[in-house]
Amino acid sequence: MGSYKVMTVRGPVDPAALGFTLTHEHLSLDFHQFYSAAPLDLQSYVNKKITLHNVGYIRQYPYSCKYNLNFNDEDTHEAVLKDVISYKKFGGGTIVENTSHGLNRNLELMVKASEASGVNIIAGTGHYVHGVQPESVLNMTIEEMADLYTKEILFGTSVELLGGKNVNVSCGIIGEVGSSWPITSFERKAIQATAETQSILKCPVSFHPGRDSDAPFEIVRLYLEAGGKADKCVMSHLDRTILNSCQLLEFAKLGTYCQFDLFGTECSYYQLNPLSYMQSDEQRIQHILDLIREGFESRILLSHDIHTKHRLTSYGGHGYSHILTNILMRFAAKGVDEKTINTITVENPARWLSVPS
Repeated sequence: MGSYKVMTVRGPVDPAALGFTLTHEHLSLDFHQFYSAAPLDLQSYVNKKITLHNVGYIRQYPYSCKYNLNFNDEDTHEAVLKDVISYKKFGGGTIVENTSHGLNRNLELMVKASEASGVNIIAGTGHYVHGVQPESVLNMTIEEMADLYTKEILFGTSVELLGGKNVNVSCGIIGEVGSSWPITSFERKAIQATAETQSILKCPVSFHPGRDSDAPFEIVRLYLEAGGKADKCVMSHLDRTILNSCQLLEFAKLGTYCQFDLFGTECSYYQLNPLSYMQSDEQRIQHILDLIREGFESRILLSHDIHTKHRLTSYGGHGYSHILTNILMRFAAKGVDEKTINTITVENPARWLSVPS
């Protein structure tokens, strides 16, 4: 057996050192393109800074508050650092930061947060959905995309830290690789470039599917046909994409990791897909229990996908510690033993993230 490593923003670490791992989070990103107006009667409440007087409205219409969508300003960074430090205090070990090209990735903040908290932070390369890319990126070839991903994983990116110090930051995953629905030609190229790179570097990858239950199946088909390995692939956001238990079990048979990464998001109206709904934490847990009963515990991952201010504790949210402080005990109360919880939150992420040294 050869040796393995996981690449963090501060260098390689032993997979055994990761500890409890959140596999899909953001510390900073640009999400303004997803603004969606609230009902007329509520617009005067949500289009302001977040206070005790309007946070209840913003929880229901998070994409209607431009201040909430601005997840890359100094206010956000301060609140994020506070919550990453709390995450460490409550037992967290690692965060996989999934901000890819098109979402204004902030490698400097990742390094700063890791140094301040002691949390391992893993950066992603890859491209997000078609709709956030400039024309120059949309015209990239598969070969150009794969070359970019390879360079950012093998050689890293130079980052200037506070005080003028320069460090080289390497990415540890390709992700999140974004698709809309139907999948566009650009997004298809990104999936294929991801698969080609994965087949050579043996690196972990993570996909963001469009909001249709067929989307995860189509992404995996394209990825496997292009040479990607199923056991290094994460399908994100299944808790807002495949809502039927039977269909979820069918997807699990494809061999990818099944990620439930919207824990803490509970609202009665899903702005980004009004014809569907956002599951509650209880519904997420029930789907995970179904997978465990069918023997898929080695293919489950958990996270929060925090990408708006209102989910940080400084703005009345749950922060990066919600699964640790509020969710794990609910699994235990439903009869899930400590070994299975450890498999899902520690062993599965470490296996997915490991690459040959």
